[in-house]
Amino acid sequence: MLKQDTDEQHPLTTNQIIEKLRSVGIECDRKTLYQDIKTLNAYGYEIIQRRGQHNNSYYVVDRNFDVPELRILIDAVQAASFITQKKTAEFIDKISALGGSNRAEILKKNIVEFNTAKHTNENIYYSIDKIDEAILSERKIIFKYFDYDIHGNRVFRREGHRYVANPITMVFSNDNYYLVCYHDNHTTLTNYRIDRMMEVGMLESPINKDAHPKGIDLSNYRKQVFSMFGGESTTVTLETTSDLIDVIFDKFGEQTKITEIGNNKIQFTADIQISNMFFGWCCCFGKKMKIVAPNDLKNRLIYYLQILSTMYTTD
Repeated sequence: MLKQDTDEQHPLTTNQIIEKLRSVGIECDRKTLYQDIKTLNAYGYEIIQRRGQHNNSYYVVDRNFDVPELRILIDAVQAASFITQKKTAEFIDKISALGGSNRAEILKKNIVEFNTAKHTNENIYYSIDKIDEAILSERKIIFKYFDYDIHGNRVFRREGHRYVANPITMVFSNDNYYLVCYHDNHTTLTNYRIDRMMEVGMLESPINKDAHPKGIDLSNYRKQVFSMFGGESTTVTLETTSDLIDVIFDKFGEQTKITEIGNNKIQFTADIQISNMFFGWCCCFGKKMKIVAPNDLKNRLIYYLQILSTMYTTD
């Protein structure tokens, strides 16, 4: 009662507490109430007593989440496109309730609706549960995977035949939730958007540890991939202007070693999974960023740009 209904601005008086207890069939006098609160404090509950002229009042200070922390959680749920509109409303109610009834009302009044395109696959929560169970049990998973056609209808890949994979972990990236896994006959990791997975199940077969790609550092995996498009991992040296330092740290971490080379230019080296999304990332900064090494990667980028140029110059 005290955790849910009180805070610094909304204490409950002794009479109010006794009345609330009586309403649920519990008789209590002032002396017993005082001893109960003393016992709760002895066991770690921070219940503050505010003395009044005729009646003391009580409230709980310590909560698992402060209002700013709850606000961050609510905003994160609203911004995540893989959480459906229905579940977003349910999550906001649950998160708000963690702050107690009084704070919940304040939090819900101050919600700003994000213009986020929400997905409609309600099965994602069942899928996440099954994937998590499979990861903990070290068992393979089976699922169908779909794309959308121009009418917004689901079209299953492989003509609806199921995928079988060895799950490793789940990653939140660019507003989407991904399964990171590997197949028995592949040599690299594969990513699947969980909101595009259907009929997810766990097999009795244990994961194939012999097929696990060698040398994969999952703690750095998100730094290496771009928009979760995986590829061959390569050590790349990039040259940029110094005004892109924040961009570099945001992508590769604040421990990235950066070297000044003069003329407002810097260089850094990172392990990157090469994909067209990486080339697109490099190009979005125009003349401010270029690949220094390896040479074959520079040639791949030149070829990529030539293909794009041909597409626009042959119309």
